Amino acid sequence: MFWDVPTAVDNWIKAGQVLFITGKVSRYKDSLQVGITDAYPQPNPDMGEFMATGARSTTEMVAELRALIDGLGEPYGRLTRTILLEDKFLTQFSNAPAAKNMHHAYIGGLLDHSLSMARLGAHMASHYPKVNQDLLVAGALLHDMGKVYEYAFDGSFEFSDDGRLVGHIVRAAVIVEQTAAKLGDIPPRVVQDVVHLILSHHGNLEWGAPVVPKTLEAVILHQLDLLDSRVQGFYDHVNNDNSEGEWTSKESPMHRTYLRKG
Repeated sequence: MFWDVPTAVDNWIKAGQVLFITGKVSRYKDSLQVGITDAYPQPNPDMGEFMATGARSTTEMVAELRALIDGLGEPYGRLTRTILLEDKFLTQFSNAPAAKNMHHAYIGGLLDHSLSMARLGAHMASHYPKVNQDLLVAGALLHDMGKVYEYAFDGSFEFSDDGRLVGHIVRAAVIVEQTAAKLGDIPPRVVQDVVHLILSHHGNLEWGAPVVPKTLEAVILHQLDLLDSRVQGFYDHVNNDNSEGEWTSKESPMHRTYLRKG
């Protein structure tokens, strides 16, 4: 409980924040409570201590991201490196969820999803002829980066104003074009191909894609996005089900059915 909150605190405090507090612990109706006397914002908290996280550490995933980007041919490597490895953006990209609840809805979920798709993209490029691997892997790493701005994830996973008014697909396409213009020497065809991957990765217009996939790499990227999200959605639903028995106690909102565990 925090009575008579000072104006200096009331001006910045909001739901979902991580705080340092001072106060006195007492017992009230057989429960402990804290009578707060002051509160301070905690700068750059490790939200993994308070919210759902994935199995992999941020350090491990960022190291893989750097290795994947280093393995890209030019100009895909420079374009991707300039966007994703900028310090402030990388911090956000490493902590953002990939969705509110359907799949990869945890701290670091966006990076986890992007890395998984990049690995799958490299495999598909070795399996199918005439696939531009550098384009496909770069597209996999960049396709959802706009979710850094689509979600507010300082205390819960909610849509930001940018997410509601612009959306992650358009935001990512804008970032690619702005970055390419700033670099000045990325061929227009490369920029166009990367932007097309971003704009078409949802596959269908009714699923929010501004355009449908019209290149080989775009067709593959859309299918990889479906695959990775559906598989992780299965894992997430099964892992979050604490019931005993062979089947989940509730239907999966993604798969619209009960799922068998194991």
